[in-house]
Amino acid sequence: MPHQDIAWDLPDPFTIDIIVRDEDTDRLGHANNVVYVRWLEDVSWAHIERLGMTWALHEKTGKAMAITRTEIDYLASANAGDHLVLGTWLTGYDGRFRSSRQFQLVRPSDGKTLVRAVSTHACVDMKTQRPSRAPKEFAEILGAAAVSGGKGL
Repeated sequence: MPHQDIAWDLPDPFTIDIIVRDEDTDRLGHANNVVYVRWLEDVSWAHIERLGMTWALHEKTGKAMAITRTEIDYLASANAGDHLVLGTWLTGYDGRFRSSRQFQLVRPSDGKTLVRAVSTHACVDMKTQRPSRAPKEFAEILGAAAVSGGKGL
């Protein structure tokens, strides 16, 4: 679903729609910080799969991009029943091992940005869990998808 009416931090985000469920909320009555991390992971997987970096490709190459750091700024709270749109961009790839991603979570009903986040990733061998050079297939996908102007490596 296109969301052109949202004031995105960068152009043309990959987006997913989210409805905050009762079980997503904590004792304070708003979405729990752990849930935001799950949403970041959900949009990241959906985005790379759309780009062609499917789980089948991960299994074929034996490599994966593992999160090494996530930085989240919680700007406003979300409540049960809220409709949210989470946008993401690949904002950096060093051509060898590391990539970065930026996120923006928006509530379209009032245009408010609730969260901004950045994550960094390192390529690892799926068997050993040790750092590994990204395979050619990853390099082509990540290199082509990286946008400029964002918070990169």
